[in-house]
Amino acid sequence: MSVYVDHAKNAFGRMKMSHMIADTPAELHAMADIIGIARKWFQGNASFPHYDVAQSKRACAVAAGAIEIDRRQLVDVMKRIRTNETFEETS
Repeated sequence: MSVYVDHAKNAFGRMKMSHMIADTPAELHAMADIIGIARKWFQGNASFPHYDVAQSKRACAVAAGAIEIDRRQLVDVMKRIRTNETFEETS
């Protein structure tokens, strides 16, 4: 079980945001708690449940053990999670 952050730098105002996903909701929310992201920023109704994280929070997630992945790997992880049906919403 793992938490992942991609290398995206999508603009949100003046910030650049990456995606943070995990194998389970518990892991995703635990990492958000560790790096100081409020649950209100959880995107549970998106195409895949995730948090968008600023680059400073991304660095914190990596320091806390998140695995850095590229876009292709992000898609692969999302497919694996969907196939294994390990991600059930428990926000």
